Amino acid sequence: MAPSATTDVLPSSCNSPKPPPRIWRVNDPPFEGFKPIDTEGYARSNRETAIVIDNGSSAVRAGWSFDEKPRLSLPPLMARYRDRKLMRTFTFVGSDVYSDGTARGQAKNVYEPGSNIVNNWDCFEGVMDYCFLKLGVDGAGGGIDRPIVMTEPVANLGYTRKTMSEILFECYGAPSVAYGIDSLFSYSYNGGHHGLVVSSSFTSTHLIPVVDSKALLSQTTRLNWGRFQSAEYLLKLLKLKYPSFPGKISDPQAEDLVREHCYVSQNYEGELSHFLDWTGLEDRDHIVQFPYTEQVVVQKTEEELALAAEKRKESGRRLQAQAAKMRLDKLKKKEEELEYYQQLQQQLQTLNKKEGKRLLESNDFDEEIQLDKRVKELEKSIKKARNKDVGDEEEEQNEPPTFPLLDTPDDQLDEEGLKQKRQQRLMKSNYDARQRAKVEKEKEKARLAEEQRLDDERRENDLDGWVQENRMARQAIIQKMKDKERLKAELGNRKSLANQMRMKSIANLASDNPSKKRRRGGGDDDTFGADDADWGVYRTIATGEQSDDEEDEDLNKELKNIEAQLLKHDPHFTEESTREAQTDWTKSILHAFLHGPYAYDPESQKEANQIHLNVERIRVPEVVFQPSIAGLDQAGIVEIAAGILAERLSDSPYRNDVLKDIFLTGGNTLFQGFEERLSNELRAVLPAELPLKVRRAKDCVLDAWRGAAKWAGKQESRPHFVTRAEFMEKGGEYLKEHELGNAYL
Repeated sequence: MAPSATTDVLPSSCNSPKPPPRIWRVNDPPFEGFKPIDTEGYARSNRETAIVIDNGSSAVRAGWSFDEKPRLSLPPLMARYRDRKLMRTFTFVGSDVYSDGTARGQAKNVYEPGSNIVNNWDCFEGVMDYCFLKLGVDGAGGGIDRPIVMTEPVANLGYTRKTMSEILFECYGAPSVAYGIDSLFSYSYNGGHHGLVVSSSFTSTHLIPVVDSKALLSQTTRLNWGRFQSAEYLLKLLKLKYPSFPGKISDPQAEDLVREHCYVSQNYEGELSHFLDWTGLEDRDHIVQFPYTEQVVVQKTEEELALAAEKRKESGRRLQAQAAKMRLDKLKKKEEELEYYQQLQQQLQTLNKKEGKRLLESNDFDEEIQLDKRVKELEKSIKKARNKDVGDEEEEQNEPPTFPLLDTPDDQLDEEGLKQKRQQRLMKSNYDARQRAKVEKEKEKARLAEEQRLDDERRENDLDGWVQENRMARQAIIQKMKDKERLKAELGNRKSLANQMRMKSIANLASDNPSKKRRRGGGDDDTFGADDADWGVYRTIATGEQSDDEEDEDLNKELKNIEAQLLKHDPHFTEESTREAQTDWTKSILHAFLHGPYAYDPESQKEANQIHLNVERIRVPEVVFQPSIAGLDQAGIVEIAAGILAERLSDSPYRNDVLKDIFLTGGNTLFQGFEERLSNELRAVLPAELPLKVRRAKDCVLDAWRGAAKWAGKQESRPHFVTRAEFMEKGGEYLKEHELGNAYL
């Protein structure tokens, strides 16, 4: 079962030393094309030759009892729709439903999804019509005129068998019909007499003990898990893993993924714990490529690329110059505003209370405290702008500058002198501001030096406590950074609660009748601003990109300082413990889980339409052994088998013979390692002195049909057919028991 694969070449931009990844393609819909009518089998047959139908949940297989393999194999699907333009009704059966888009959308299954119970008898009749037609049955006598052997599941419902008998006898005029269990037909075909049949098929898994070629149906146990549930479980895992995957994975494709990429692990817990290790991950990680449309990129010549690069550089230089000029103009404007407010503060000292109140109101201040606050804010903003843009560079001066015109009254100066006096006033304010900034800078340096000294003392006196404190501070900064990243992601999602609250605030502010707070007295006056918390709405709706960037920069700087100290003094804190190393994709387990051992380009349409199967390859088949990992409240097949062998058959004289033949059949047992895992785990739970042998059917898929055909060709099987006369006399519920079929309870 080695899957076919093609090798793709990595993009030239990827400098990884790893070999190019092996990429699997998804299979196309299973449309097999037109099938001609096969008249050869009907011509060879006679009234004693039976039509053998393996009526499976995944495929219906039909042929003649003398055939080596079935002549037809088709999924139990039917689609019927009417084309109103052509005024014709079209019917598609089996894989033909995949030939037409409308038919695919109208397709209906014979079985109830996830079960082996027929619930759509109209589709069942359509599938039977198709089988008999393609087998060349002409129906000239008003019926098929051939016996029918039909497989059915263990403990098939009486109503289902009754309805099926009515269709076969009354609709198709079959002369006789026999039913049998598919897994028992497979066991008989493979020469079994005493054994435990483990049949894991499309919708379920059954364990049937067989003694002296007769099934002990009262001891049979069912596990509600098969290939259908495995494919459904894989789809759920992939939806959780890739919630924004742009493509759609159909049910047949999911079944192909399970069949081609999954296998049974011999040590599930141990292999799962190391599955995402980087060593050997290239082999364990399977990349499945889905169809995609590559974006068309217009290629440019080298001259055009060079010209565009030069234009970008020139534009960047021009923007930088404009930004520098705007910052400088803004700084000058703030300095002029600061000088004006400082003069206003000096003027208030010479006025009485009433005149000072009038002066403050004329400048939009309610009280002097607001003016002082505004001056401090301007000083802080100017200081920050100088440190960032101007660099706070001061020319070395032997003597402080003088400003003689500031002491000269205005009436003694002409127009030119007044202009120079204003310039000197501005220069003096700048000089004073730089001096204050210099003093504050020295104070800040002294404060930092003192904090460093205290920190060194604390580290020397209590290293463990210092390490623990710094680790907690580092964790708090990382958590704050994560919260900011999460908030940004939520604001980018229009359906998130944070973004909806923000848009609600914006809509309320933009509304002509915004919602107002009501006082207890019933008044509805607008009191916005009376509470300082009201102004927080602007912080809520503002994007704050510039302040966020500055805060992120400060957090990163603080985090790097703490990590540098821990690297220097904490022996347990290494380079791999730093956030930079932990966020490196080459060390990320999450990246290995989502994208394998290769770099991921989110802009690439090819990589966006890829899925990586790694832990799912062993997790999906493991459900048969541990149903609890998929939320199934049932025992696994090892526990069921051990209960049958060690408890229910403990007093049987054939128990050792049963242990010597644990027989596997059904398509869901074809996983690599299934046989070895079942044998090893049964050996671990059974007594060591008991014999044990596990074997697989020659063909786990087709041996059920071959066994039914072999049984139908035996003369001793004729008495077990229900004839048309017996059906008319005893009804559709009448059943003739035999060693390979169901029995009345």
